[in-house]
Amino acid sequence: MYFFRSLFLKLLKVNNWVLISASFTLILFSTIMVTFLEPETFPTLFEGFWWVMTTVTTVGYGDYYPVTVLGRSYAVILYLIGIGLIGVLIGKIVEWFADFRKKREEGKMEYRGKNHIVIIGWSKKAKFAVEEIMESSDTNVVVIDQLERAPLLNERVHYIQGNATKELTMKMSNVQHAKAVLIFSDDTIKEPELADGKTLLIASTIESYAPKVHTTVEILDEEHIKNFTHVNVDEFVLSHETISRLSVRSVFMNGVTSIYSQLMSHTHGDDLFQVGVRQNWNTYRDAFEALLQEGATLIADGDELNINRRLDEPIRDDAKLFVICDKETYQQVKK
Repeated sequence: MYFFRSLFLKLLKVNNWVLISASFTLILFSTIMVTFLEPETFPTLFEGFWWVMTTVTTVGYGDYYPVTVLGRSYAVILYLIGIGLIGVLIGKIVEWFADFRKKREEGKMEYRGKNHIVIIGWSKKAKFAVEEIMESSDTNVVVIDQLERAPLLNERVHYIQGNATKELTMKMSNVQHAKAVLIFSDDTIKEPELADGKTLLIASTIESYAPKVHTTVEILDEEHIKNFTHVNVDEFVLSHETISRLSVRSVFMNGVTSIYSQLMSHTHGDDLFQVGVRQNWNTYRDAFEALLQEGATLIADGDELNINRRLDEPIRDDAKLFVICDKETYQQVKK
C-alpha cells in the first residue's frame, strides 16, 4: 500500500506534458499489445482501443475481455499502471480547468484577443457601458480595476486586476490591439482635482504604450481638459456638467431627456449611427437625399452639425457621417 501511495504522489509531481505523453503512449502501446496477444477477441485496433479506454477510465463494460493467460496477465499490468496514470491525468485536467477559472475570476490571466474595448475603472457607469456594448455589438470587453474578483462574469467580458498606470497591466489587457479605450473617473475619489489627475496619469500611460488607440476619458472639471493637451485623448465626456445641462434643458423643453436617452441607447427606437461615404456622392445634398430616401436622416459630419446649411458643399472622402435611424434601416444603409 505504501508503494502505491508513493507512486501516486510521485506521479502528481510529474510535468504535465510528460504525463500526457506517457498516458497516450500507454494507451497506444496497450491497444497494439492486446490486439497482438488476442487477435480473436480483439480482431481490430478499434476493439483493442475500446477495451483499453474502458479499462483505464472505468471498470469496463464486459463486452470485451481477455481470455488467454497472456492477455489477462497484461490486463493486470494495465490495471495497476494504467488506472493510476490516467486517474492522475484526469485529476490534472480538472485541476487545470479549476485554475483557469480561478485566474480568470481573479483577473490574473492575460487577454490575447484583438479589436476589443478596454474599460478602465469599474463603477455603475462602467457596468452600463458594458451592457450597452453587449447589446449593440459583438465586441469583447476588457475591464481593468483593482477589485479582488471579476465584477461581472460573462464570456465576452475579460477582467484584468491591476493598476492601470502600470505598463504590465496595459500589456495584460493587450491595449495595443484594442479598438478603443474608455477611462471612467474614479468614483471613490471625491475631489475633482485628484480624480482628474488620476485619469490624466492613466491616459499618459496609454499614450506611451499604445499611442494609436482611440481614447475617451471622463472628466469631472472642464477646466482640466487643457491639462491633457500633451496626451492623445480623442474625446472627453463631462460627466457632472452633462447631467446638469440635460436637467436644465428638460425644464425648458419637456421631453428632451427622452430624445437624448433614445439616441444614447441601442436598445430601442432610433439611434445614432456612423456611415461611410459612397462613390456617387459629390455633395452633402447627394448624401442627405439618398439617405433620406432610405429612411435615415443625415445630421453631422464629425462634430459639425451644420450639414443642412452646407448641402451644396463637396463632401470629403474621409468624412465621418452620422445619421439617425432604426437598426434595421442602418443595416440596409451600410451595405
